[in-house]
Amino acid sequence: MVELLSPAGSPEALTAAVQSGADAVYLGFGSFNARLGAKNFTAEDLAAAVRYCHLRGVAVYLTLNTLLSDRELPEALEALRFANDAGADAVLVQDLGLLSLARETVPDLPIHASTQMSLFSPGGVRVAERLGMTRVVLARETSRQEIAAVCRTCSAEVEVFVHGALCMSYSGQCAMSALIGRRSGNRGACAQPCRLPYGVGAPCTGQTHPLSLKDANLSAHLPELGKMGVACLKIEGRMKRPEYVALVTAIYRRLLDEERKPTREETAQLAQAFSRDGFTDGYYCARRGADMFGTRPENAQVPEELFAAVRKEYASGEHRLLPVRLRCEVRRGKAARLTAAALRGGVRYTVCVEGAVPEEARHRALTVQELCERLEKTGGTVFSVEAVDATVDDGVTLSAAAVNGLRRTAWEHLTAELEKTPLRGTPRRAALPAPAVPPPPPAGDGTLCLTCSIARAEQLTPELASGAEAVYIPLELLDKLELQAYAASTKIFAVLPRVFRGEDEAAFREALCRHDALTGVIIGNLGHLAIVEGLALERRGDFGLNVYNGQALRLLRQLGLDSATLSFELRHQQIRDLPKYLPCEAILYGRLPLMLTENCPVKAAGQCRGGTPSYLTDRTGARFPTLCAYGCRCEIQNSRVLYLADRPEYRACGLRYGRLRFTTESAEECLSVLRSYQTGAAAPPPELTRGLFYRGVE
Repeated sequence: MVELLSPAGSPEALTAAVQSGADAVYLGFGSFNARLGAKNFTAEDLAAAVRYCHLRGVAVYLTLNTLLSDRELPEALEALRFANDAGADAVLVQDLGLLSLARETVPDLPIHASTQMSLFSPGGVRVAERLGMTRVVLARETSRQEIAAVCRTCSAEVEVFVHGALCMSYSGQCAMSALIGRRSGNRGACAQPCRLPYGVGAPCTGQTHPLSLKDANLSAHLPELGKMGVACLKIEGRMKRPEYVALVTAIYRRLLDEERKPTREETAQLAQAFSRDGFTDGYYCARRGADMFGTRPENAQVPEELFAAVRKEYASGEHRLLPVRLRCEVRRGKAARLTAAALRGGVRYTVCVEGAVPEEARHRALTVQELCERLEKTGGTVFSVEAVDATVDDGVTLSAAAVNGLRRTAWEHLTAELEKTPLRGTPRRAALPAPAVPPPPPAGDGTLCLTCSIARAEQLTPELASGAEAVYIPLELLDKLELQAYAASTKIFAVLPRVFRGEDEAAFREALCRHDALTGVIIGNLGHLAIVEGLALERRGDFGLNVYNGQALRLLRQLGLDSATLSFELRHQQIRDLPKYLPCEAILYGRLPLMLTENCPVKAAGQCRGGTPSYLTDRTGARFPTLCAYGCRCEIQNSRVLYLADRPEYRACGLRYGRLRFTTESAEECLSVLRSYQTGAAAPPPELTRGLFYRGVE
């Protein structure tokens, strides 16, 4: 039975979701979830929410799916322990460090991989399984064929977004909000710059929105998803009103129960509740293009009449009634005995309570019919009496108050049974687990080694290669370069595409095996680990892994990585103080990547020129270069170049490697930048940024 999972951005939305038919809800608790703008839940709210949901057979999933600093990890662990004790059914995580600590601290609490982990291939899902994750929320960009392949080849449960907002960038791979306004999407504070107007290859007129996608709507594909083996269908919307949550949940509930597609009226109601120029199922159907884009006017009217009707429906009493069978015995000289039994999810819940001893009847004896009528009353509870089996000895009576008390006691005991938290081991109370092995000592004399990554073949020259400790080359460029000519002067690493599909895995592995000049490979996605398994190549983690704390480094070391690139959202003080369980690398120069998109805004605008870089322009005139990424995807670069050669702080951060990331530069410019970092003598470029190296993010 596929699970319907609804958003609960507030206690009111939780009630709306549950009363409208959700099988499970997901909610934020505290400061560590990807929707800080939602009302979220206090500790008291969370405990009450779990009791409320469990009484009605609804699961509760806690979202702790943001990147966390080392200072924040202890507080996040306390949140995990509290959620475990409160009976939460699972926790969603993105941060690799929190994942590692969760496995050790609350080992019995199921862990789900957030869509922020950018998982979309069978290999990546299998790595998540190896890490102890019981469910994976696939990237929203995954097609029906790719979803089916994961379901067919992996044992972890698969969760798919079926309705709601689509980010332009792959979740977990967007830094636009962070770099432009210090509001990190990876830390739950996204300012949604994708919804703003931009010009494509031209100035911004305010009329085009090439980064704003329509909302997803897969309501017509639910039977197919169920047949694939998808375990959970997820509705997006923790920032939405309770009425929206109720309406969307109720419609999807009906479609699942009745195994059908939506009617025109239901589709119209979904659009009326919220849409951006309609809906799209483009990614699911493996379609990309201009018809997937849409906006919503700032003055769009809220459908108050529709929402009022929805609110009246879900607030009009209890809609999640549980059928109960009662067995009551009223025997002479014995306490009245009532047994209540209910079946939910294949589990039978039974309670037995006793009340007053019946008296001899002076005027009228208690009848079976009268007893049954009194026991069938359930006012204010979640129970409905399905059947009553009663036995009453002749000539005895039991007052109405005694029968009512017996019934109330049974409801209280049955409620307590249904609300019981799962039986789990006691969480470990250590503040932070000690590392399995001591951190490795710095190599050599601790001198920072400069590495260079290129985006185009012509950027690699003998001079650049001889001046860099290593050169990082996109996998798709390996066949276009004479690698052996450079192998004598530098290390050569292949950069695996951050986004790929299961069908690419074998070809990537073959390419790595074919090029003998390779020293190693750059790992930017957990799915890459499945591709390189068993290969004798050095493995360096890339920025796509979102390493934000020392515990993430510890986990990556256990996974066999030799070094890792840190998140460029960290301040230099955070980099300096981070426990370095692996040699660390940081990007010190270059246009930082803002988005990695499945749907290319340049191509959608009809301006694709066969891979030639284009740009987007915002309302301030800033130009953001767009580069063609593997699979005809798009990587949007920052408008300004990160430059730190003239600043001494990066040399005091304990880094092993410093990366110069070349994207739009000519070969001459690449070499000039390398020399400026080697000598520190060159003047800074006129258009530069210090990125987040000094200011960090929210």
